[in-house]
Amino acid sequence: MKRLPPLPALHTFLITAQCCNFTRAAEQLHITQGAVSRQIAGLEEHLGYTLFHRQARGLSLTAEGLEWLPRIQQVFGLIDEAVEQVGAHRETLQLKAPTCVMRWLLPRLLQWQKERPDVPVELTTTVQHGVDFHREQFDAAVMYGAPPDSSLASLHLFDEQLTPVCSGPLLDGPVPLDSPSDLDKHLLLHPTRDQRDWKNWLNAAGVQLGNSARGQQFETLDLAMSMASQGMGVAIGDWSLIGEDLSAGRLVMPFDLKVKTGLGYYLVFPQKPGPSPQLRELMEWLVVQANRDQGTQAP
Repeated sequence: MKRLPPLPALHTFLITAQCCNFTRAAEQLHITQGAVSRQIAGLEEHLGYTLFHRQARGLSLTAEGLEWLPRIQQVFGLIDEAVEQVGAHRETLQLKAPTCVMRWLLPRLLQWQKERPDVPVELTTTVQHGVDFHREQFDAAVMYGAPPDSSLASLHLFDEQLTPVCSGPLLDGPVPLDSPSDLDKHLLLHPTRDQRDWKNWLNAAGVQLGNSARGQQFETLDLAMSMASQGMGVAIGDWSLIGEDLSAGRLVMPFDLKVKTGLGYYLVFPQKPGPSPQLRELMEWLVVQANRDQGTQAP
């Protein structure tokens, strides 16, 4: 059975097909035009044929794209219908979280739903790291950054700890990766455009590289981790978020050094009226999971 295309890429295809314009699709999806273009190109490579004609005046669907569009519309129509109907009579907790924490958070929420199907959670992801409970209708949010100020109630999940990661075959390959200076021989994968994560770790390691500015940049941490797991280079990852990748052997740590940045991940919620019993239970459960994972991953 052929591996199915990723759902986010199919959603990007649907939005792009409806407006036939990368820029307008990017505005609707709240991502960059380049990210839309790369997702479409990756989907076309996965399928083995093009879905759009790239023309000077815009885009138009190929014959294959025209065949795909009604099917994808039907798929997302069924998803929307399921969201509307399944659990319609339950009180659903509304949670917001940045995409960078998805590698850790999503598996835990799936486990929560198995254990507590009577307390469903609706998760909204965003590239932003903040929340405004006065304007946004969320019960709670995961925030990445400095400790929240006193205007928000918060529970600490874990601190950011940066460390290089790569695939096992790359670590065992012909190009050495025995010391931090060997990173000069490898492609560095950056999860942010400002490259601050690699800069922080290299400064802590006391190493200056000639190739750090020539690395490959990505829109999200998840993309950088995925490319690293495929042996495309060495990424800088957050040790607190990638425990399952390390345990499963998808990623390995070539060095022991982990650098705390002073930033972290926090569950935040309004001071008033305060969390419901169901929300309090979920947040305390997530804190227990975070503490357990930190203990399990500790060397």
